[in-house]
Amino acid sequence: MAKSLPLQAPLLSTSDQKIVDDARTSTNVAGISTLSTDDIFKVYEIERTIREVREAGWRRVALQFPDEMLVDAARVVECLRAGLQERDERDRSQNTETFGTDGQDPNRRHDALLSDPGRRLYVLGDTSYGACCVDEIAAEHVDADVVVHYGRACLSPTARLPVIHVFTQRSLPLEVTKEVFMKTYPERTEKVILMADVMFSNVLPLLLPALQAEGYQNVHVTSVVHDPASPLPNRTVPSDVGSDPALLSQYHLFHVADPPASLLLTLASRVASMHILPSASAHEAEAPSSVQPRTMISLRRRYASVLALATVQIFGILINTLSVKHFLHVLEHVKRQIAVAGKKSYTFVMGKVNAAKLANFAEVGGWVVIGCWESSLIESKDFWKPVITPFELELALQRDDERIWTGRWSSNFDELLQRERNCERHVTPALASDHPADDGLSADDGSSVSLDSEPESIPPEFDWRLGRYVPSSRLTSHRTLASPGVAQGQSGKALIPRTTGELATVGGQISAGAEFLRSKRTWRGLGSDVEIGYDDDGAVQTQAGAPVEEGRSGIARGYRNGVVAEKR
Repeated sequence: MAKSLPLQAPLLSTSDQKIVDDARTSTNVAGISTLSTDDIFKVYEIERTIREVREAGWRRVALQFPDEMLVDAARVVECLRAGLQERDERDRSQNTETFGTDGQDPNRRHDALLSDPGRRLYVLGDTSYGACCVDEIAAEHVDADVVVHYGRACLSPTARLPVIHVFTQRSLPLEVTKEVFMKTYPERTEKVILMADVMFSNVLPLLLPALQAEGYQNVHVTSVVHDPASPLPNRTVPSDVGSDPALLSQYHLFHVADPPASLLLTLASRVASMHILPSASAHEAEAPSSVQPRTMISLRRRYASVLALATVQIFGILINTLSVKHFLHVLEHVKRQIAVAGKKSYTFVMGKVNAAKLANFAEVGGWVVIGCWESSLIESKDFWKPVITPFELELALQRDDERIWTGRWSSNFDELLQRERNCERHVTPALASDHPADDGLSADDGSSVSLDSEPESIPPEFDWRLGRYVPSSRLTSHRTLASPGVAQGQSGKALIPRTTGELATVGGQISAGAEFLRSKRTWRGLGSDVEIGYDDDGAVQTQAGAPVEEGRSGIARGYRNGVVAEKR
């Protein structure tokens, strides 16, 4: 027997015990940096950052740290400021010795150098969205010229500001990693791709000679590139795969450190097999071993979310980034797909997504996240309604006889836009466009729909989540209701009495969201307590409402209370 769905949103408060437990398990509670000065220079690549900032001539530098690295922020700023000042003063002294050689007034040039305010460094602590993305919004608040991003990154192209990525390289025991690799792939002739998280990417070139000495000749070591559209996102691929990406299915993948969920699904659907060496287990005293992820379970769970949204009428589009390049194009692409499928969409701009925020919008049947290619995948049981990616939305909007789940998964924006440009796949509308047009019901594109054909003649849709057929929900967002006595084109502005059983309209267009708001919610905004009565001719006969009052005014030290005005 299928498990029944909850009739109301789950509890969204956090228990007191969980707050206490999280505080106990928090790392580095004292907030004191434990790295030596040499480690600060090495991990945060101080010298490279100074060199690139000076070569480009950037004056206002924003330093973006993830939460776990904020403890080192003050020392990193101190090292960068000292290094920049030292080199700038060295240049000043060299320029001072050459004053007057170009025919200019030496005193004027000397005063200009002394009045240089120097470079300013700003620490960006709390990111607007995910820590893997460059926070251009916070950087623009301080009018930064460049952002230095620390920690692991999704390497999504930015829209406005240049970026210096510092991956904060981590160490890894090479001998232990080699032994785990040899235990996982005893056959020396297998084609294996050696890949690691960006924070461990410096270890792979050192590991390759040791593997080749053991007889492995078909091992490809990846290097980091800024290309999320690559068959291996942000990594180089073997030479034969570059000409034919389908050949990637002949390779096995050995990944150092746990990849994020979106990268895991992308890689597992493209290679022959995948094994992961968790970074924590590589440092354990006991003999570590690789783990083969159970990605098929995750893929089946994602497909279940797609099927659950196949019959949803209202979608919410979550803008979870304002920095990733082309995110506006993807937004228009998603809105166009939903509209063509005969459904409605509402756009929301949110920072860090959580269940409490989304539960405020009960009218929305499903959510589509537009973020970076890593943060677009949100998996949590706390959300009341499913949250999917733009790639999964394409499948959800297709007919049941068109939807084919191959197990392939992608989160690349450019792939979606390129497919739309090439017209390789279109979402087929579920509405027929050849209905007669003489019964007062017209679609947004000018075509008409007969009242006799709605909704009985529209075939029902099978809801795989409920296990039964449900009425089609694809027509209501395309209908425009022509009211008696209202001229064409003026239905959105005319005030007419609502008859019994009439659906709520917005701008003359039937709106499921407005109907839900009118029938289900008890409080509907300011002015909702105003009652208007009409006579038989449609003229306003009675009008009653709450009294208009002058509210409290002044400052917090001494408010002034207004008097009650006459009732209007």
